[in-house]
Amino acid sequence: KSSIYKRRHKVKINIKTMKFSIAIPAYKPQYLEEAIMSVLSQSYDNWELIVVDDCSPYNLKVVLKSFNDTRIKYYRNDKNFGAINVVDNWNRCLEYVSGDYVICMGDDDRLLPNCIEEYKKLIEKYPGLNVYHGLTEIIDENSCFLDYQAPRPEYESALSLMYNRFENRRHQYIGDFLYKVVPLKENGGFFKLPLAWGSDDISAIIAASGAGIANTPVPVFQYRVNRHTISSSVNSEYKLLALKEERIWYHKFLNNYTPDGDIEKKYYLLLSEKIDFFLYEKLYMTIALIIRKRTLDIFKILKLKSYLSISNKCLLKGIILGLNPIH
Repeated sequence: KSSIYKRRHKVKINIKTMKFSIAIPAYKPQYLEEAIMSVLSQSYDNWELIVVDDCSPYNLKVVLKSFNDTRIKYYRNDKNFGAINVVDNWNRCLEYVSGDYVICMGDDDRLLPNCIEEYKKLIEKYPGLNVYHGLTEIIDENSCFLDYQAPRPEYESALSLMYNRFENRRHQYIGDFLYKVVPLKENGGFFKLPLAWGSDDISAIIAASGAGIANTPVPVFQYRVNRHTISSSVNSEYKLLALKEERIWYHKFLNNYTPDGDIEKKYYLLLSEKIDFFLYEKLYMTIALIIRKRTLDIFKILKLKSYLSISNKCLLKGIILGLNPIH
């Protein structure tokens, strides 16, 4: 296999004593206590919680002091990585973990009580994988249930994960993946893009490219939709830059990927034919959203057009869509 990401990592882990690390790259205090409580509520108890304070102006340490559990470890960065470089804090968390597997969750998200237990069952059924995915509930700012993620097959390849993310517009987040720690570190940690805009997708594809990914059929994670998330921030110029870097990565990945078997070859053919359309659609929809929310004006986008490799057709479609009222 020509791709470095297709290596199979032979890391032996004792199923009976496997340890899970939950990492919270923290900045906001609003829901941090809820996030920690969700880890403490786990039915499986061989875990550690790593909280890395990204030099927050809020006193996050006082939240941690209210918990008396030696499995909880708190660290504070000397300097703030910030929203644009948030993946650096994901990887700083990774430096501190000592478990066999890791979940990197937002400081406003929650694990359901069965989360680690269900992942353990999935690992026992599919022991040779480097990444697993948990079915996710979407909650609001008041922790009220809003929706489920679309169900997934119990097992799929990296190409299936990639194709269905685009074609079926699957929603997924960094916190609903469980990674085997050693191969994740060997591949350089979580893949960095500005604002983590697409980092969760690419990190999962890299991890799944060796032996695939298994998905839990029951909900284990809760992702919170709220106005304070980075995805809701106004760093629109960096979102467009991330899309440019993402496009380069996907083309390089497909060029270096050798599919195995008939199903893999068909997915590879579909992706080779459609990847530019998928990325084009994602780009003009992002431009439309930027214009609709007025986080970057049209003239600024025009100045960045050449640098960001935005075609006239894509730009025009995004502008028209963004200027049209939503019905």
